[in-house]
Amino acid sequence: MNTAETSNQNDDKIFTRDFFLIFGALLFSALVMYALMSTVTEYATALGSSATIAGLVSGIYIFGGLCSRIYSANALERKDWKKLAVIFLSIHFLACILYFFADNVTFLLIVRFIHGLGFGASANAIVTIASAILPKKRFGEAFGYFMLGTTLAVGLGPYISGFFYDNWGSTGSFGLATSFAALGLLCILLLDISKYEIIHNMEAESHIEGESIDNGSLMEKGKVRGIIDKIFEVPAIPVSLFTGLTSLGYVSILSFYRLYAVETDLVSAFSLFFIIYSVVLVGSRPIAGRIQDNYGDRIICFTGIIAQALGLFLIAWMPSTITVFICAVCAALGFGTLNSACTAIVTRDTPTNRRPYAISTFYIFCDGTMGFGPALLGSFVSASSGYAPVYFISSIFTLIALPIAFFALKR
Repeated sequence: MNTAETSNQNDDKIFTRDFFLIFGALLFSALVMYALMSTVTEYATALGSSATIAGLVSGIYIFGGLCSRIYSANALERKDWKKLAVIFLSIHFLACILYFFADNVTFLLIVRFIHGLGFGASANAIVTIASAILPKKRFGEAFGYFMLGTTLAVGLGPYISGFFYDNWGSTGSFGLATSFAALGLLCILLLDISKYEIIHNMEAESHIEGESIDNGSLMEKGKVRGIIDKIFEVPAIPVSLFTGLTSLGYVSILSFYRLYAVETDLVSAFSLFFIIYSVVLVGSRPIAGRIQDNYGDRIICFTGIIAQALGLFLIAWMPSTITVFICAVCAALGFGTLNSACTAIVTRDTPTNRRPYAISTFYIFCDGTMGFGPALLGSFVSASSGYAPVYFISSIFTLIALPIAFFALKR
């Protein structure tokens, strides 16, 4: 009896060695992304590019991730998680080194795309592995703690990278990103994944057997559906779509805030933006998780969408220290909370054997809007209007997510 109770307690334990290693892999990989995205547009303009091209330099990293997610979901379904994770994170690390040689915009674009390929596949592998490591009985709570890695990266990445860029230029920023990528790779190398793969494979096989009885084979579904199922998890698309629209709103801040800060003479205020964002998100996420568990998904998602739209509108309409701080709080309640809540939704509501595809689908939509978003939003910048239209447009796109969320989410 005591042995069984101890086993159950161990099965429900969140903070294990394996948790901290996969958490570290997520944290350091995300730090690379957010650290570089906040300074690479500035570096691109220093090389002589326009705002639109600088936005493309920022976003093509995400587009590379979008391309790699399509392949990596299928690869992860065939297992060999550790081998794949090490390969993906090695590409991620080696691409960081290439930044030191990117002395023109064309080569910088190529490096960003290659780096994105490594990032997207790595992120897929990390979240897939985490979904097997986290205790099933406390999955929502555990997933919330796991996603704090992204939260910390969003807050610390731009802040630290900006500090390094201001004091040591692009070399300092690129060196920081390379160090983070190396630490992420080290976390995966130290992680023993085999025991989780065995359990995952057993669960996946049982789901596959059930599907073959209830629905027939892929051939019976038709060729088109078979091809789609090798790329997307169709039931995850609605949630992924409205989350992607909120990510477009958030990327407007991430890509252009340093340039907008100079334009509006709010450099000091914007330097605290991501610190406020992280503090609010760390404090609100456990509360948001409990609300989501007790009252459903809609209240969290509706609140987040409205809050983010309001924050973006305020910094565009009347930029000031106060509105910058308000926007930081609203962004935390918006994309910051939605990213974690909606990842949990698509993971929770998907059969085990389809989770890599659900995770891939979710990030394809988020990565797609974050990848194309900076170039799209940069096209609204002009000498007369400055960067304010970027935030007006982002506010509108965020609000478009509201009716989609209404129909996508269960009561």
